Amino acid sequence: MSIGEIVAVLRRRWYVMVPLTLISLLAGAHLYRSVPVAYQSQSSVALLDSSAVAELAPAFGNPISNAGGSLVVTADVLIRTLSGTDAARDLQGIGVTDPYTVGFAANTSGPMLTLAVTGTDRDKVLEETNKLTAFAGETLNALQAAAKVKPAYMVQTAPVVLPQTPVPQMKSRYQQVLGVVILGTTAAFTFSFLTDSLLAAVRRRRAASAAPARGRGRRKPWGRQLDATALLSCYLALAFFIPSNLTLPGMGGVGTPANVFALLCLFWYLATWVTGRIRPAPGTRLPRVVMCLLAFSVLGSYLANAMRGSSHKEVLAADRGLIGLLVWVSLVVLISAGVQDRARLDVLMRRAVVMGSVVAAIGYYDFFTATNIADSISIPGLKSSVAQITTLDRGSFTRPRSTTAQPLEFGGMLAVMLPFAVQQAFDPVRRHLRAWRRWGPVVLMGGALPLTVSRTSIIGALIVVLVMVLRWKPERRWAAIGLLMGSVACFKVIIPGLIGTITALFASFVTNSDSSTQARTVKYSAIVPYLTERPLFGRGFGTFLPELFFFTDNQYMLTLAEMGLVGLLALLVLLFTGIHQGGAIRRLARTESDRELGQAFFASALVSLVIAATFDALSFPMFAGVFFLTIAAGGSYLGFVRRAAPEPATVESPCSPAIPPPADRIRVPAP
Repeated sequence: MSIGEIVAVLRRRWYVMVPLTLISLLAGAHLYRSVPVAYQSQSSVALLDSSAVAELAPAFGNPISNAGGSLVVTADVLIRTLSGTDAARDLQGIGVTDPYTVGFAANTSGPMLTLAVTGTDRDKVLEETNKLTAFAGETLNALQAAAKVKPAYMVQTAPVVLPQTPVPQMKSRYQQVLGVVILGTTAAFTFSFLTDSLLAAVRRRRAASAAPARGRGRRKPWGRQLDATALLSCYLALAFFIPSNLTLPGMGGVGTPANVFALLCLFWYLATWVTGRIRPAPGTRLPRVVMCLLAFSVLGSYLANAMRGSSHKEVLAADRGLIGLLVWVSLVVLISAGVQDRARLDVLMRRAVVMGSVVAAIGYYDFFTATNIADSISIPGLKSSVAQITTLDRGSFTRPRSTTAQPLEFGGMLAVMLPFAVQQAFDPVRRHLRAWRRWGPVVLMGGALPLTVSRTSIIGALIVVLVMVLRWKPERRWAAIGLLMGSVACFKVIIPGLIGTITALFASFVTNSDSSTQARTVKYSAIVPYLTERPLFGRGFGTFLPELFFFTDNQYMLTLAEMGLVGLLALLVLLFTGIHQGGAIRRLARTESDRELGQAFFASALVSLVIAATFDALSFPMFAGVFFLTIAAGGSYLGFVRRAAPEPATVESPCSPAIPPPADRIRVPAP
């Protein structure tokens, strides 16, 4: 459906669009007048060391004031304690019932905290801010008393900014009004297309029963015809070329421009589907069914979060988790149900590989210049969802992240996309292209993986090699092995010390002498109490925030904490569905090109299955988008290949029908 057709439908059904839009505007105006204004009061507290600080640590016996050698760590401990569920329950007991926040003071590097309370009663907000400020000092004393710290060595709190007079917060009010207006406009848009579809069905039935009559020709609507491939290409451009940490204000990590565009694309698909202009291709239902299972587990965890005494930050995080789920559903639906032609799906995958190779090329710049190019990118209207992003080093090398949020996301995304770059390089349809156009993405992606100096990238690359290379014919296989050995030698010469650093990483992992590995394994046992408390649906998808709890660095552990056993089962089903789709494509393929395509999907899904245990993969928007894109594309390809496969022989027809030779094997005689 083109833009002109969408405008034409809205113009024809103005009697649906206009009244509902006016009702939403009136509802927004009523909400603006009736909803009370929210007020916020803030105070700031600084931590002061004990009078016995002159003695060297830990001689004076205060482990809290000495944790990490800085009171900043003490402030972090206090922030986490005040943001927890137990503290929220205690504050409700003393009368602090409005939402509150505790965090480090802005633009400070010392142990200074900002406490804020938001509510609709101005006097009550000021009183609650005083109680919260006093409660912070009492909590710090209780923590030190529990650690048996002597009073002379206790860290003290000193208010540096007294609770301020509450000021009105008009932003939240505007957000509520805007939400009502957007909801009403969306409903008007949907009902307009639904009405047009119903009336069109009535006209078709009447025309079928009446005699055919000649009518005037329909005017061709303006605008180029839009399809799912064009929209998804725009999504990929936004996802790959706008840094992942830049988001819309107030939406957190899920508010990237790419995610917002994906939600708009879902509305386009719904409008096209309701009017009967598009129907899901046969045999592509599997990815959508699996996404229903994941959506069920996320919604169950959302209800579990609503039923417990969660903090304000956790409630907002759960709302953002629902937005992220809707984005993933949009990608799966658009690819598996919106792409009707295999040629257009081939175009989409090729564009994804080309854009991924550009992201890899930016990673080379970051590595050799020891910078992060994403730090210099600033887009008006967007702000960083991460407090501070610095250049990460390992050994003597800078770990590139290109336009991603973290080097692990950079390496994981390239490892998932690398099998498709290899498959497209060998595709017979692309033999007429120059070698640099076919093999350039393979070199860029494969060469960028070791530059991240991470075990995740190397494990992903090894899985790709084992799955892809071992299935090739002997002559191609030995040539590939020789090329890989030559590449390792080139890295040793061009970048001295890189191969040794990577080897040392794996050696420390095997001997369990690496601090990073030890920190991760210790956290595994820390997940058990949260899983025992809520084993089925967890605490709520997206609520296990690092500022409230800790980093898991393991998607499976994070899923257990947030969505419980049901969520983990849904995630595993999704991952194994990708593996199944790759194997089914290879089994049903009629050409060698399709068999290699199935192997690429198999390798990509297996990479996702393994590296999900090395970092919290779905918390990063670019990796999550690429992952769901490949899962949905595998289901769509499987539908195309299955329809092209010959029907099995039956008792009535024991002989299989004649199969025409594949297009790439037809020989055309020379003139």
